[in-house]
Amino acid sequence: MKEMYARLGVSEEIYRCGEEVLQSLKERFAAMDAVAEYNQGKVLAAMQKNRVAANCFAATTGYGYDDVGRDNLERVYSDTFHTEAALVRPQITCGTHALTVALSANLLPGDELLSPVGAPYDTLEEVIGIRDSVCSLKEYGVSYRQADLTADGSIDYAAIRACVNEKTKMATIQRSKGYATRPTFSVKQIGELIAFLKELKPDIICMVDNCYGEFVETIEPSDVGADLVVGSLIKNPGGGLAPIGGYICGKKQYVERCAYRLSAPGLGQEVGANLGLMPSFYQGFFLAPTVVASALKGAVFAANLYERLGFRVIPNSTESRHDIIQAVELGSREAMVAFCKGIQMAAPVDSYVDPLPWAMPGYEDEVIMAAGAFVQGSSIELSADGPIRPPYAVYFQGGLTWYHAKLGILLSLQKLYDAGLATL
Repeated sequence: MKEMYARLGVSEEIYRCGEEVLQSLKERFAAMDAVAEYNQGKVLAAMQKNRVAANCFAATTGYGYDDVGRDNLERVYSDTFHTEAALVRPQITCGTHALTVALSANLLPGDELLSPVGAPYDTLEEVIGIRDSVCSLKEYGVSYRQADLTADGSIDYAAIRACVNEKTKMATIQRSKGYATRPTFSVKQIGELIAFLKELKPDIICMVDNCYGEFVETIEPSDVGADLVVGSLIKNPGGGLAPIGGYICGKKQYVERCAYRLSAPGLGQEVGANLGLMPSFYQGFFLAPTVVASALKGAVFAANLYERLGFRVIPNSTESRHDIIQAVELGSREAMVAFCKGIQMAAPVDSYVDPLPWAMPGYEDEVIMAAGAFVQGSSIELSADGPIRPPYAVYFQGGLTWYHAKLGILLSLQKLYDAGLATL
């Protein structure tokens, strides 16, 4: 095994360091496997209930009228997430697009959007209008308010109470940390927050950005009161097979509005051809629980390895996990670049490429991204990225198999070690 890792670029010293860390993780890995087993049963039950058959995989084009596979897939998602309805479409291009559809469909001029968990993810700033942009919610007369988190990253309920008013129509709750070094919220915490918001204003719509969190726990935000849960198919629920797409699950009245916004008023879910993607969507969703478990093992391994070497990691090595993202504060631009070079070197695609920071659409700072993926930008595959700004944190996620995640993490450390930016 040492010889194989040496062929892949991992020195004996780095390999040995990783093996020492792994000795303490057997029980945690077993617990992750148990969650994956439960969630596998949940997905399988939804597929069996809805009688998934070979005709569900047939391609449709044009308008996509009477698309049996598409409509049945949405029932599978709805049953898995325990919601009234679902919208699962390749026409949703990414997670930000899915969130934009859900927000713009359910907010009207004069309404106010509340973020009760601090600043949203970078790409939503222009969607909302925090940073001016054409076609933002702000441009269409939707105002915005946010309740910042406390210094330790906890939800500030007093600040939320002060924000809610007669104009507050919708709350957007980001489950994962995004490009911040705050904790990711558990489904239990999200449920408590939703209950608090509903107590303040019973008709408030609570939407959860579920990206990176699907199948990490045995329950989802829709099980604890979320009116809408939203995510990307090139993250967790696509299982690494979906080449594009997003989902919106929730109460029927809100999902229907999303369908009208995605297509057109009067058309809604009746149009939207599947373009031959149904096999990837179904099989990816079927594989998602075990793929997520592999990515989660990689995140926990990274936390334990880098914390042992003196780096600050969020979550830390012992905290419970609620998404697949592992943040590592590296302290410098050079260290971020070295880390990402190691991740890229481990990739099955474009392994020979050196990732460099650059200006990306939707981000204010330069961003570095390592992602040699079969699907461009698929962050359920082995990847690492982050904005080039203090505290110079890199965000590691993904790995379709645990062994690939392990290799990527070891190579990230190898590059730091070779550059004199980490000591064993």
